[in-house]
Amino acid sequence: MATLVLDNGANSAKIGYSSEKVSVIPNCQFRSKTSRLKTFTANQLDEIKDPSGLFYILPFQKGYLVNWDVQRKVWDHLFGKEMFKVDFSDTSIIITEPYFNFSSIQESMNEILFEEYQFQSALRINAGSLSSHHFFHSEHSELCCLVVDSGFSFTHVAPYCRSKKLKEGIRRINVGGKLLTNHLKEIISYRQLHVMDETYVINQVKEDVCYVSQNFYRDMETAQLKSEDNTLMRDYVLPDFSSIKKGFCKPQEEVVFSGKYKTGEQILRLANERFAVPEMLFHPSDIGIQEMGLPEAIVDSVQSLPEDMQPHLYQNIVLTGGNTLFPGFRERLEAELRCLVPAHLPVSVLLPSNPVCYSWEGGKLLAHSPDYDEMLVTREDYEENGHLICEEKFDL
Repeated sequence: MATLVLDNGANSAKIGYSSEKVSVIPNCQFRSKTSRLKTFTANQLDEIKDPSGLFYILPFQKGYLVNWDVQRKVWDHLFGKEMFKVDFSDTSIIITEPYFNFSSIQESMNEILFEEYQFQSALRINAGSLSSHHFFHSEHSELCCLVVDSGFSFTHVAPYCRSKKLKEGIRRINVGGKLLTNHLKEIISYRQLHVMDETYVINQVKEDVCYVSQNFYRDMETAQLKSEDNTLMRDYVLPDFSSIKKGFCKPQEEVVFSGKYKTGEQILRLANERFAVPEMLFHPSDIGIQEMGLPEAIVDSVQSLPEDMQPHLYQNIVLTGGNTLFPGFRERLEAELRCLVPAHLPVSVLLPSNPVCYSWEGGKLLAHSPDYDEMLVTREDYEENGHLICEEKFDL
């Protein structure tokens, strides 16, 4: 019996058999402005010659799976001949869902997995639970951990003790990668170049040049200086998709401070945008989102739990999700927590080598663990008891 692990994120699906490697694939459909009629699914993105003005059709809205037609098409593509060639009658699936998912979405997912695809058995679980499983697997002596998952739609803080999630300690901040990209689009469109339709390109810009500032006000002052003194300024060469397939940062020695390049490339000049955008994870109130920043949310989460757990949680903070890849993210979070946490408690923030696939790896470990068969719902169970058995079995 094969086990397929699918970490079904709002931006990318991390998928692979538990005996093989993971593939990260866009979890959406695309239309390009050149061929409006043709829809591209998931990793067919690579076939689009000119991804400028790319139109996204996403199965997720605000972090919840609402567009089943698109999700089905993506799954058909993933499970089908071109990709994973799933033999449903002999495959068990581990699939992730967000915390506090709506029961209507859960029921639709049960129906699709068991009735349409007819998987042999399924386990529906939070991505954070897989991350905690991964953590406890590698750190045998630890009892508690705090999973920070900063993804496409939002950022979650979830405490786990002996691999049980502590629901009363889960916190959510409505800031994720989608918001950061959209905010960067707005800033650039307002200041220099209309890029509101260029989600794909600006997302690439964000990943290439943004970083988390260790001292926001000092960096702000540096970013206002003229020419050579402004060490934070970067000139980003935008792709034209004929000669330049992928945008890149101009090397410092090639930067022309007047901004007048002879080469005819299209340049974005970025200074304070580089750190003002990821700053929203720490201060959502900067753009009028009335919520706590990540360090405060972590402290609030930990303080809602029994006192003897608190030192263990602060010592084992695990970062997962794409936003944690911003340079300086871990250091800034650790520094801010150090200011907020009582002095006698040690604080340690762990950034895994691949935070995007960390929970997928946890699912892979879970598939090989002896308790796995106890957690599953088989198709016979489902046919006999319907949604009830899923509600009982999947601790959600």
